[in-house]
Amino acid sequence: MLVERDTDSRLPLHVQIESALEATIAEGTWPPGARLPSEDSLIERFTVSRTTIRTAIQSLIARGLVEIRRGRGTFVLRPQVVQELTELTGFIEDMESMGSESSARLLDQRIVAASETVARQLGLVRGAPLTRIQRVRLIDSGPLSFCETYLPEELGREILPGDPPEQRYADRLLEAEYRLAAVAAHGTAARALGIDSGSPIFLIERTTYAEDFQPVYYERLYYRGDHIRFVTRLARRQPAGSRAKG
Repeated sequence: MLVERDTDSRLPLHVQIESALEATIAEGTWPPGARLPSEDSLIERFTVSRTTIRTAIQSLIARGLVEIRRGRGTFVLRPQVVQELTELTGFIEDMESMGSESSARLLDQRIVAASETVARQLGLVRGAPLTRIQRVRLIDSGPLSFCETYLPEELGREILPGDPPEQRYADRLLEAEYRLAAVAAHGTAARALGIDSGSPIFLIERTTYAEDFQPVYYERLYYRGDHIRFVTRLARRQPAGSRAKG
């Protein structure tokens, strides 16, 4: 049942409508994937203007609660995943710690020639043979990220189809370098994530190392920006030569 707005509230109408729609989503009347009533239906139900309804919907979009799908309507999004970038952990470990069901679907695994970028990250020469693994990572059965993992060929031979490298080599991994950027989804990533080509997404480039700073694998991780937030904690750098005051 649609939660009614508080007619005694002194808050602006669009805020009241936003709160009513949010409460209806929170109580489960509209679960993730459900379509909201049409603008005309909401106008009639709340007895407000079209502008008020659209302002309320835009606020929900900005907060990552709903999205507009062209020609189809407005749909409820699943709650965002919050992933901390404070430890070197695997995807499955992270999702289990949050109580979410996760899995991965293998799209492709083959030998390819190293591009200049990938070769530089793995300390190889351009054109060297690599194992490239393409997967879709899913949470609660929905796509969260599209990953391309590159390993030196000799390591790639040890990876069975569907075997996550981060688990296969977990005991050897010591540290990783992350580079984050906001990008537009290209065709392959867009199809894997079920979004339109050109949609904004997160890109994480990650090079993972073993002892002696030896690279084990390089990854490009494309995340749906509407499904995840990244959190980290930073300490202020202390001036060189400074001493703790006692």
